[in-house]
Amino acid sequence: MVYIESFFAFIGKICLWILDFIHKLGEFVYFQMQLLPLYFKKPYRVKEIFTQMQIVGIGSIGVIFLTGTFTGMVEAVQLFQGFHEFGAENLMGYPIYISIFRELGPVFAGLMLTSRAISAMAAELGTMRVTEQIDALDTLAVDSKKYLIFPRVVATTISLPILIVIFDFLGAVSAYLISVHALGVNKTEFLNTINMYLDLSDIFTGVLKGLIFGFLVGSIGTYIGYTAGGGARGVGEATTNAVVLGSVTVFIMDYFLSSIFLVLGW
Repeated sequence: MVYIESFFAFIGKICLWILDFIHKLGEFVYFQMQLLPLYFKKPYRVKEIFTQMQIVGIGSIGVIFLTGTFTGMVEAVQLFQGFHEFGAENLMGYPIYISIFRELGPVFAGLMLTSRAISAMAAELGTMRVTEQIDALDTLAVDSKKYLIFPRVVATTISLPILIVIFDFLGAVSAYLISVHALGVNKTEFLNTINMYLDLSDIFTGVLKGLIFGFLVGSIGTYIGYTAGGGARGVGEATTNAVVLGSVTVFIMDYFLSSIFLVLGW
């Protein structure tokens, strides 16, 4: 009898968690629907957008440089081990580049942007919320959503594809240097496989993923920070939730987008 009661209690907790998730997801979607008209309404706050791009984009170049460089190096070493078993190490150029351009670049750049910029964004807006600065803006007849959220979401949407291109370039160069000059892969055959099989669509799909990832993580981070509450502890929780939810969203959307591109033949 005790086991049956424990089982139903466990099922009940799962159902409550699912209902709570659906409720919060509905609140998020409703909030974004309210924001949608603001993207097409003046003023466009171009100055604030460029300011946020400097914070989000330029501020993240350092971590993108390190991540992209060492990702390419690791890819070269790991694929060399596998291809060397079959004596096909000279053909590993295309697999390295397609994995960086299609998957590793968008995902890793999205994660780095989330951990560095989106966390700070959520913390900043959360602090403004708990210190009633957002309420003060609304009192002064300033649309706080347009003033605070719009520039940040647009900035992340524009910045992430640019960061992905930088990541891809660094990963490709470092993979080439390690493969050819450190592992002894034939330079001509390495480049021939890339020229024969690599297509612009491989790069395009990664950049397109960046646009979608940037919009989603920017929307998540700003929403969580904007709706934060509970003082200093609430700000900390908002920052953590922004990073976790943003990172999970990148992985989930990467799967669905990759599946869609596969069906479309991209």
